Amino acid sequence: MKSAGILRTNPDFRRYWLSSTLSTLGSQLSLLAFPLLVLSIGGSAAQAGTVATCSMVTRTLLRLPAGQLADRLDRRMIMVGTDLVRLVALASIPLASGLGELGQTHLLCVAIVEGAATALFSPAATIAVRDVVPEKDLTDALSRSQTAMASSSLIGPFLGGWLFTLDPILPFAVDAASYGVSAVLLLRMGTLPSQKVPDTERDNRLTAGLRWLTHQRALLAALLFAAGINIVSAAAQTTMVVSLRQSGAGGTAIGAVMACAGIGGLLGAAAAPWLIKRNPAGRMFLLIGTVWALGLAVFSATTQPWAIGPVLIVVVFFSPPAGIVVGRAILVLAPRDLLGRVSTATGLLMAGLASAGPVMAGSFVDSMGGSRTWLVLAAAAAVVTVLSSVPLLRETSLDATGDGDGDGDGDGDGPESTGPEVTVPPSADRPADEPRPERTVPEEAGPGGPVTAPPAPPRGTGGN
Repeated sequence: MKSAGILRTNPDFRRYWLSSTLSTLGSQLSLLAFPLLVLSIGGSAAQAGTVATCSMVTRTLLRLPAGQLADRLDRRMIMVGTDLVRLVALASIPLASGLGELGQTHLLCVAIVEGAATALFSPAATIAVRDVVPEKDLTDALSRSQTAMASSSLIGPFLGGWLFTLDPILPFAVDAASYGVSAVLLLRMGTLPSQKVPDTERDNRLTAGLRWLTHQRALLAALLFAAGINIVSAAAQTTMVVSLRQSGAGGTAIGAVMACAGIGGLLGAAAAPWLIKRNPAGRMFLLIGTVWALGLAVFSATTQPWAIGPVLIVVVFFSPPAGIVVGRAILVLAPRDLLGRVSTATGLLMAGLASAGPVMAGSFVDSMGGSRTWLVLAAAAAVVTVLSSVPLLRETSLDATGDGDGDGDGDGDGPESTGPEVTVPPSADRPADEPRPERTVPEEAGPGGPVTAPPAPPRGTGGN
């Protein structure tokens, strides 16, 4: 199957993809508008930060319980319900503004409600992808999702800022509408959830996903790489803004440089299936880590935006393929009845560690300057790469065999599967007698990079 095929031939994934793309774009509009609105109604910078922080804390606290609910309840109804909750929450902002009752407390409540709904949505979205996409098409599907997220992240803040200049409430009205359209598209998904494991055989513990991950040597090595690169990436963003500002760069120049990261992510997501097909996971991680280390070292030698921008495009270009490799591995390897909790455990690891990046970067820049901070980050990327990617050079359990050409059966060349078979149910838009590939989900994966809870996009006041 060619790279564009899944959007043409899989109606359920097309609806899911359109739903996610629209609501992610809407969320990117309000991402910038939220702090601006707080400031415009008389709030302080600290109050503006509190809104985003409360949303992030809510999502973090609810990650593991959300994964447990997604493993037990109908994932499509969770997604539709949380979309409707977010629609009401965001729509309350224009309503309160029109009544002259909009205040800091109201915005804080909206952030908390939306954060809680987003936490519940994310693991259900992960299960939805596994239900509607055959294993042989997962690389293509995750690539499409990454491309949509990169595009939304690139144009959303600019569009949100423009809408805010027209009317401070307009970005929130558009965001609310996007959740409504998303809910309608999700309701039209025809594929039924996979058959669930009987309660007598189910591990219902809240920490079951974390327990499962501790037995996956390859996946843990890949997650070590992902967590390390995510910390470096978060720290690099803060270092970039501070060092450019200290060198005298204006807001326009800094914005242009940061937009280069979006361009690199967009190009990398588009090229990901080609790169993944030609590079085993271990070699892919080694390449990505090497590029990050070299790129960060280059940043230590210059503060010229025209020089930093192109290098940033190259550095970020290689990140989406790594995220797709890890996201696909989790979707294929995790048992169906644990997938929600595995995805939230992975997201908790990624988000929790990455949150330390900006604080570390600020301390380093204050104590040793921007140039030395870049060298420290480059060294950190190199160490993480060596520790995590080298052990994976001889591993095949994370490789996407059979992906992308339409002639693979998803069996691959990796270790023999030992777990229960999960057959993809027929879509309501396809003939029931059409041959469908089966996928086997190993209960115990062999040894395995960056991803948030795959493949749910960042949504709401602060992303996933």
